[in-house]
Amino acid sequence: MNVIGKVTVLPQLPAAVSRLSELAYNVYWSWTPRAQALYRELDSSIWERFQQNPVRTLLEVPRERLEQVAADAAYLERYAQVMADFDAYMGKRDTWAARNAPDMKPVAYFSMEYAFHESLPIYSGGLGVLAGDHCKSASDLGIPFTAVGMLFHQGYFRQLFDKDGWQNEAYDDLDLTTLPLTPAKTADGQEVRVSVQIAGRTVQVRVWQLQVGRIRVLLLDTNVPENSEDDRKLTARLYGGNQELRVQQYVLLGVAGIRALRALNVPADVYHMNEGHAALLGLERVRELVAGGLDFRTALETVASSTLFTTHTPVAAGNDAFAYDLMDRYIGDWPAQLATSRDDLYALARHDQHWDGHLVPAFSMTVFALNMSRAANGVSELHGEVSRDMWRFLYDGAEAEEVPIGHVTNGAHNLTFTSQHMRDLLSTVLPADWTERLEDEDMWKGVDNLSDAQLSNVQLIMKREMITFVRARMREQMLRNGASAADVAATDELLSEKALTIGFARRFATYKRATLLFRDKARLSRIVNDPEHPVQFVFAGKAHPADNPGKAFIQEIYKVSQEPEFRGKIVILENYDMNVARHLVQGVDIWLNNPRRPLEASGTSGMKASFNGSPNFSVLDGWWREGYDGTNGWPIGEEREYADLNVQDDADAYSLYETLEDVIVPRYYGTQPGEQSWAHTVRRSIETVSPRFSMQRQVIDYVQKYYRPLAVRGAEVAANGAQRARDLGAWKTWVRAQWPYTTITAQATLPASAQPGQTIPVTAQVNSAGIKLNELKVEAVLNRGGHLTHHPLQVQPDGTFRADVPLTESGLYSVGVRMIPEVPGLSNPLEAGLIKWA
Repeated sequence: MNVIGKVTVLPQLPAAVSRLSELAYNVYWSWTPRAQALYRELDSSIWERFQQNPVRTLLEVPRERLEQVAADAAYLERYAQVMADFDAYMGKRDTWAARNAPDMKPVAYFSMEYAFHESLPIYSGGLGVLAGDHCKSASDLGIPFTAVGMLFHQGYFRQLFDKDGWQNEAYDDLDLTTLPLTPAKTADGQEVRVSVQIAGRTVQVRVWQLQVGRIRVLLLDTNVPENSEDDRKLTARLYGGNQELRVQQYVLLGVAGIRALRALNVPADVYHMNEGHAALLGLERVRELVAGGLDFRTALETVASSTLFTTHTPVAAGNDAFAYDLMDRYIGDWPAQLATSRDDLYALARHDQHWDGHLVPAFSMTVFALNMSRAANGVSELHGEVSRDMWRFLYDGAEAEEVPIGHVTNGAHNLTFTSQHMRDLLSTVLPADWTERLEDEDMWKGVDNLSDAQLSNVQLIMKREMITFVRARMREQMLRNGASAADVAATDELLSEKALTIGFARRFATYKRATLLFRDKARLSRIVNDPEHPVQFVFAGKAHPADNPGKAFIQEIYKVSQEPEFRGKIVILENYDMNVARHLVQGVDIWLNNPRRPLEASGTSGMKASFNGSPNFSVLDGWWREGYDGTNGWPIGEEREYADLNVQDDADAYSLYETLEDVIVPRYYGTQPGEQSWAHTVRRSIETVSPRFSMQRQVIDYVQKYYRPLAVRGAEVAANGAQRARDLGAWKTWVRAQWPYTTITAQATLPASAQPGQTIPVTAQVNSAGIKLNELKVEAVLNRGGHLTHHPLQVQPDGTFRADVPLTESGLYSVGVRMIPEVPGLSNPLEAGLIKWA
């Protein structure tokens, strides 16, 4: 048939259930299993076939079935309760923010990907899940928050294994009319269009709106008739294509994203860049201010003062950096729009790279994001440390611990990933409002009141549901690949509900070492085939389409799963998505994670498993380094790094086997009471991880550590026609011009040995090159065991600086003296990026 157009006919719902459509267009249902059940009950096969999408389900279910449920008293009772809960949620005024941050200013949050639900596949993995969860908790807490992202028409790929276990990618075009999206409209009802210049072309961008509880997400879409075929493909795939496509997508996200906010009159006092993909939003914000009459450096200070940057990448190579000539093609006209030079603009992003044997300057999205913000953070305590060291070169002369990158440890949205069975059980021992107090550690002590039998029964139900899911998925895969009837029938026997079941699911980047478990296959065979205490493993995960080593890991696991001694006891599922993730984190007994420390920035999958009572078994990297307390799971290896990666892999694999055989298996199958019991570990896992690693706690941390302080600072810097920004910009320009001509010398009278509490006299002489002495901080810096203490030297009448510096503790001290330019109102002592040591 020659298709000349498509039309979607929306169902006319019976009056008794008419609000099913309203609910379908708010992804509140994605973390409300009882809301999902209303749609599943309409037709479970349709519900599953269309990725558990309520909008599509309503479109596909026959009118007769809708009439049936509208006359079903039991269904109507469940419907009424869900709608009452929904109305109470949406109408709640006494939110956390109303009580604890009534002066909270609005936040605009930019991320390349978001994972709200598997039916909207505009995410690839952890970054997207984190962003989606951040939005959900922003809604739960009632903070003023708008998210901006991209609507990828083919999303991220659908993963298919061939008969040899090799990953293949399929891309499906999303039918937007069957998703919970609506066109964003202006106050007068007009659909929003914004445009952006890319390489001399005008690209039109349509804006879609997604309602996530109380907040909304704006999604950018270039697949409109006004654009050329190539430009329509700019929002086709997430992380597809080459560097040229990525740069264009980053221009869209940053520039068109800001313009979408403006077109809809969405207020924002704080701008949060979730990873460097969003860094170019600074271009448009500076352009607005320059167009309004500010000079470049004043506009830059104003913009940066209200901007937060979150980095997620602990490996330098994982941070996007582009050749200058490539950037010229796509942002070459921006220096003129910003009333600055190319050199000055690109200097804000410069990160010299070794390419083809040469050291060349590159435009780093991370460096640009750091320079375009006045607050930055990593996503776990260890990742904060790694990031400070990685980006220390931007602050020449600084020690790593001083680099102004903090941390907020990631969390996960409890209600999205905690099964209804577990939620019902928790409701028997926690307060009635427990879902609104997820970060309250004392409240979670109520989990101690759950009996061993209660926990065991609920976890067995969840495990059975997971096994049923795994068998169905494996059967589909076998049938598609033309497996024999015997092999298809064998899927009915996969996994045993009586065996200790360990899950491993995540992105198959090689540093995550998915195959570490197979380092000693003979030992692994003894573990899984123990007749009294068997162990089984379920794997899932996608490798990037261009990552052949990652794909090889998948294939290795698949081939091992087909070997006779492992068949039915090791399983790898294809097409890892949020649906697979929920089943696994809710159904396994233990969650396994063994990245190569310290390359896991945070990780969140183990948190979700622990919400459901599945203890974590992990390398002490990312969040687990903070989460493990000796009672709530188990570590793999030691808290250290290795120079030799093979030695590290051997050591960690040995630790994995040893702990599994000697500690975990005996506890799981044992009958010891009290603190030696399996149930005790389960309880500790739930009550320690659920509050500390809830997304609710994470967003509260962002509010208190970053959003509120940045809103205050941003307002101060922008006040009175940006006078503070103007002063700061002029001062930095002057100081940076004079800095090469400054000098400092210093002397310290150091005894051969000293007693704790003794002081040492330190003096310094400074040539300030015209910089005011009260704008120089001269200080003694003591390094004791890698920890720095700072002691300011006071200016004397003769112009020298002096202090008696105390030696407070015993130990070996290194003593240095330095000066830093500083004026009141800087975001941090190193904001000017200038340090000079004596």
